[in-house]
Amino acid sequence: MKKIELEIVGIAYSQTSSGSYVLTLCEVDGKRKLPIIIGGFEAQAIAIELEKMVPNRPLTHDLFKSFCESFAVQVTEVIIYKFLEGVFFAKIICKKDKHVTEIDSRTSDAVAIGVRFDCPIYALENVLTEVGNSKNLNEEEDETSSEEIQEQLELDKPFEDFEGEGNESIEELQKQLKEAIEREEYELASQLRDEIAKRTLK
Repeated sequence: MKKIELEIVGIAYSQTSSGSYVLTLCEVDGKRKLPIIIGGFEAQAIAIELEKMVPNRPLTHDLFKSFCESFAVQVTEVIIYKFLEGVFFAKIICKKDKHVTEIDSRTSDAVAIGVRFDCPIYALENVLTEVGNSKNLNEEEDETSSEEIQEQLELDKPFEDFEGEGNESIEELQKQLKEAIEREEYELASQLRDEIAKRTLK
């Protein structure tokens, strides 16, 4: 079955599933998209890596990467191979020496691990075709996952929770950023970092 390479184009709050997010993957050099509902922890884990932020203590996906590296295991690719009853199925392809192993995984975890290894993410052709014509996807969620997601959320702004007063100094914001990372409040830390960058460029 033909594999289609995907890229992450956005992460946004779900408009229909409270406490969830929509991870949107788009085919490279194409227009078809996979909008995937994921949990807040997984959204945070993906966004942190895309932002190249360093958590105070390793997250679960960071631990997985450290474990693999300690035993010379490479993650070579992530494949989304099935869509059944509204659920995406994925597998992580690992290689050690000449031995290749496929590990079944939730799609959100597979993507979070894939971005840490900077490996390609694929979907099988039949998955893209099925989802593109599927009636199982919520229409409102599908709309949110396309152009609206990119308007709501660029990759350098994965969350929009920071509500500063606007009169904090750069030094105060940097202090808040450090404290947020220490408390493992990565959503807030991401917004503080963006606010610092925005003011620095002025």
